Amino acid sequence: MIEILTKIREQDKTLVFSKKVINTFIVLVFGIVLGIFSKWLDNTPLNDSIMWKRFLLGYLDLGNVFSMIGIWLLIALCISIYSATPLRASINVFIFFLGMNISYHIYTIIFAGFNPMNYMMIWYFLTLFSPILAFICWYSKGAGIIPVIINTCIIAIMILCCFGIGMWYFDFTSIINTIIFIITLIILYNTPQKSIITLIGGLVIAFVVTLL
Repeated sequence: MIEILTKIREQDKTLVFSKKVINTFIVLVFGIVLGIFSKWLDNTPLNDSIMWKRFLLGYLDLGNVFSMIGIWLLIALCISIYSATPLRASINVFIFFLGMNISYHIYTIIFAGFNPMNYMMIWYFLTLFSPILAFICWYSKGAGIIPVIINTCIIAIMILCCFGIGMWYFDFTSIINTIIFIITLIILYNTPQKSIITLIGGLVIAFVVTLL
């Protein structure tokens, strides 16, 4: 099994332990900061007279963007792909989501004055499964048919998260969501042929899912 996985993508085992700790700590801090930032945006009212609020909250609609799952999946995908090994990907993504969820939860309790336990339980549940998904996503940058399948599934999920689609329509929901999807395609890019196959496959799967 290990030999088969190695053929898909070679692991980088040259990373020293101290570097691993530093990288994971940076990921943790990044998650904590983004958790606080996303809730702060959520609590910040739109004021058209203030330019930065009009741009971030009005034009870019970041308050709603960080309330949706697409941006978090993209960040987790980046952390996973650029980790040295699939195990490191699992650890880093889990730590990121743990830091993000805890900081978001605590900030909400302290500064928003309520405890969204039911909502947070969904995210904590997803956090528990994130190491498995991160392990799989790490191999999306490998060689062979397996990465093509993985990339197709990732693109399908991102289409469902970033756009409004149905049997007879395809809706661009926001500029940021479109940018998120384009960045996903860039990150997953392999060869022109494989990239086209995964994009078409992702679109087909996404449309099929909306019909179920």
